[in-house]
Parts: sequence; structure tokens; C-alpha cells
Amino acid sequence: MRQILYHSTNDVFKKVNFETALLNGMAPDYGLYMVCRKDIPKLSASQIGDMKGNYYPEIASRVLSPYLSSEIPEKELKPLIEQGYNTFDIPTIAQHVTGRTYILWLTNGPTYSFKDYAARFFGRVLNYFLEKRNKRKAVIVATSGDTGGAVADALHGLESVDNLVFFPKGEISERQRRQMTTLKDNIYAFEVNGDFDACQALAKNLLGDKQFAEGVFGDKERFTSANSISIGRLLPQSVFPFFAYSRIAKNGEKMTVSIPSGNFGNLVGTVLAREMGLPIEKIIVALNPNKPFLDFLETGEYKVSESIKTPSSAMRVSHPSNLVRLIDLYGGHMFDKRDEEGKVIQQGVIDKMPDLDAMRKDFFAFSVSNKQHYQTMKRVFENHGITIDPHTSVGWLALESYLKGKHDKPAVVYATADPGKFPKDVKKAIGGKPRIPSRISEQKSLTERVYTIDSTLDSVDNKLKLSDAQVEEAKEKISEIFS
Repeated sequence: MRQILYHSTNDVFKKVNFETALLNGMAPDYGLYMVCRKDIPKLSASQIGDMKGNYYPEIASRVLSPYLSSEIPEKELKPLIEQGYNTFDIPTIAQHVTGRTYILWLTNGPTYSFKDYAARFFGRVLNYFLEKRNKRKAVIVATSGDTGGAVADALHGLESVDNLVFFPKGEISERQRRQMTTLKDNIYAFEVNGDFDACQALAKNLLGDKQFAEGVFGDKERFTSANSISIGRLLPQSVFPFFAYSRIAKNGEKMTVSIPSGNFGNLVGTVLAREMGLPIEKIIVALNPNKPFLDFLETGEYKVSESIKTPSSAMRVSHPSNLVRLIDLYGGHMFDKRDEEGKVIQQGVIDKMPDLDAMRKDFFAFSVSNKQHYQTMKRVFENHGITIDPHTSVGWLALESYLKGKHDKPAVVYATADPGKFPKDVKKAIGGKPRIPSRISEQKSLTERVYTIDSTLDSVDNKLKLSDAQVEEAKEKISEIFS
């Protein structure tokens, strides 16, 4: 099996293997690790057809093995995947809705979010490599809602890992928060006075600060990432559309995929699946009011704006990290401009344009207003008897807008979170409360451990951004924890 190498989005000639990319989290030049389009492994039509009716772990093995089998022997890789995706722990369901349109429920894992899939894979392969090296890592993650709980649960109790998770104050539900703050042990949850973009900027700052890591841990390589900037989080998301295709399409048919899109990890994973040979007719980029990507497709100009509060809180992202990977795949280059100390001074700079014509052909981007979130949730419930959460409603309305009422071809919407995580939103939309998942009920009575970053954001050009004071406060508290 040929080895797949991963380059930095800031330098296509800097290539490393999967293990190095996973342990680094982010490239030393602040780029994200990505596979070149020409190096993406291909699956034949017969290989894809043979997936029909197979369980999720088997399909995941077939999709991920070409990326990993040169570094993790098959006899060790397959059990890792089977343990992560045991169908009793994380059942995956494609539910028929109308015509040939389905909802892919990726919400039945331990934290009731699609992010359980990537987090469980990430945690197991990370632990595998760390144990091999007799090393320890501090995994940094920023969350706008579901990522933090999924990663924290996946890493909780692992011998070789500590987890630092940053979430925005007042921007996530109590149930999402408790999935991080009640675990304790090797899980350290930080509440940041700001939005997700500030949390993400803080995570990136710490990941790039080798001097701080050396000072606290005596190991300049101690930090790695579990956000979707990690290649270990990205690759497993390419399995979703393969599983959906195995359930809803005939071999050779083309399928449309609608993706509630925040940080774009799910989106890039689906693009990888298409490049591997999966017949996808159109990828729908379903956005809430945070829509710089839609504006970019329409105008060719990318502007980072201040994020807008929205019911689909996990998608409150004004500058998706994985957009740099998408730009890279289409032949362009995007980066965050930094000063001499590595601090970001301008986000989302494009100095080489991607193939916009190809992107406009491949994607249909659609923005859903806050009011439309609730209208869509209500309509899906009344018309189909199905309760969905605010994020899934964005994917549903975007698909409806693309199909224009014609549900005659294979189409799927990713359901990204259990509606039970958003009882207030569900009640506002349909008038009744959703079923509360069992583990969420249990966590309601547990005590929390939260570290707070109280310093305020800076205002730069009328935009709120991560401040130096917040960075310093975070470093002080991390130093205290691990001293």
C-alpha cells in the first residue's frame, strides 16, 4: 500500500506522514495539513458498490485504510476502527423522509453529536501512536458547542492525553457545557469571555507557542489539536457520505449531500469522498447568517466579518478554519497574516485564487436566517413527524431550496445533533419538548469544574478579536494546573 503524505497548506513541498501530522496538529508554519488532490486514494465503482448493506465500521475501514495502512498495520487498524464505531455504542441510521430524500442521523453517539465519530477515531489513533512512542500530549480544542463535548468524552481517561477545551461564555447550551465540565480528571474546560472565533484564535495561539509548551511541560511539542484543523478529525468525516450512499442509492447513481456547515470539516471530508470516487452530483453548503463563504462564491472577494448569534450555535463561525483546505484543493492559497511574534493580524488572506468556476459548479451555498431555523423545524415536524435540531434545519432548508420540491433523486441531509440538546429551541419551534437523551439527564446532577478567562476582547477596526490579556490569562491558568 502506497504511503499518503500530507503537506502544509502554506507550503505544498513540506510533506509529512499521518503520524507526524496527527501529533503536530498544525504545521510549524501555521498551515493545516492536507493531502494533495492528485494523491487522494481512489476507490473503484465496484468497491463502492460492495459497501451496500455493510455496517458502519466495515465501511469506515474500507474508506480509511488507504490513508493509514502504510503506518498502522491492518491487523491493528481494523480493531481500532471497530472499537470506535461499535454499532451498539454509536448506531448510524439513514431515515427516509420523502421521495428519495433521507436524513442521515449522526447523533446517536455518547454526546449525541456527529462529532463523536471523528473524536472517537482521533482519540484511538492518537493514543495508539503516543503509547508506541511512550509520549504524552495536551490536546487543545476550541468549541462552538458540540466539538468540545465529543472530544472530551473521547479523550476522557486516556492515559497519554490531557485535554484543554475552550468554549464561548453564554454561547452554548447548559447541556453542551456539562458534557465538558462534569468529566474532570484529564479534561480541563475553560470558559472564554468571547465568541467561538476568539476561542479558535486562542487555541491556534497556544498550538503555535513552542516556548510556552517548553516552559510548562519541558516539551515544546506537547500541544496538539483536536479541532477539525487536525487531520485526525478530518479524515473520518469522509466516511459519512459513503455510508449514506450505501443506504440510499443504487450503484452508479449520483447523490446530493446537504451539510450544515460551520468550521467546514464535514464539508471538506465530503469533498474528499467525492475525490475518492463517490458519485456526488452536488455538495450543498448549508449556512446560517454567518456566510462569508457564500459571499465569496458570488463575488470572488473574501471578507471576514464579526460572527452573528444564531440558533445553530455550533455553526456560529465567521471564518471557517477548514476553508484553507478547500481553497488548497481548488488550487488556491489562503492564510492568516501574522506579526513577527506569530499573532494573527489579518484573517483569511488569499494571495492565490482558487478555481472559482469549479467551486461554483461543485457547490450550492445557501444561507438560512434565524427565523427560518424555527420555521423549518416546525414544517419538518408537521409534514413528516420528525423532530430536528436547529443545525439540521439549516441543512434541510438548504436542500429544499436546491431541489425546488423535486425529491426524485438520491439526496441526504446530515443530522448533526440530537434535538434533545436544544429543548428551548425545539419548544419554540414545535411547541413541545424533545426526548432528553439518557447521558444528558445523568450529567445534570453532576458537579462542574470550569476555569474562566475573564479578560475582555480587543476592538480592532470595529471588530472584536482575541486580546493579549486573554492569551496571558489562559497561559497563567494552564501553568497553575500543570505546575
